[in-house]
Amino acid sequence: MDIRIIKFNTMGDKRGALIAVEENSQIPFNIKRVYYIFDTKKNVIRGKHAHRNLSQVLVCLNGSCRVLVNDGFNKEEYLLDQPDKGLYIGNNIWREMYNFTDSCILMVLASEFYNPDDYIRDYEQFLHMVAQNNDIYTTLNN
Repeated sequence: MDIRIIKFNTMGDKRGALIAVEENSQIPFNIKRVYYIFDTKKNVIRGKHAHRNLSQVLVCLNGSCRVLVNDGFNKEEYLLDQPDKGLYIGNNIWREMYNFTDSCILMVLASEFYNPDDYIRDYEQFLHMVAQNNDIYTTLNN
């Protein structure tokens, strides 16, 4: 599964802390889009989709939330609760964000511009795509 935690370097002194992120350095792609999610209600689940081509890094700037990622075979859950920790999610990974605290601000750095055709929003379609890709991979390697 193309998922990993990225630990950002924190610089600071008695005045406070600063984190700088740069594309193709801490962020493993060119950043084409930045957005953030905030004021999410308690029982709301965000995401519930995968991307065909886009990769993302999720950073919880304030508060916390949980992220469930799924490659069609394995599921993993992450707690994002520190602004110096990012979650890299590669393409073709289902993601769901939930358990947002009242103060949560979740920033997303994306490798591509918004494209509605890149989204896989139906979970059964996602599982079918994963199975097809796995069949092609198995055939090519036998």
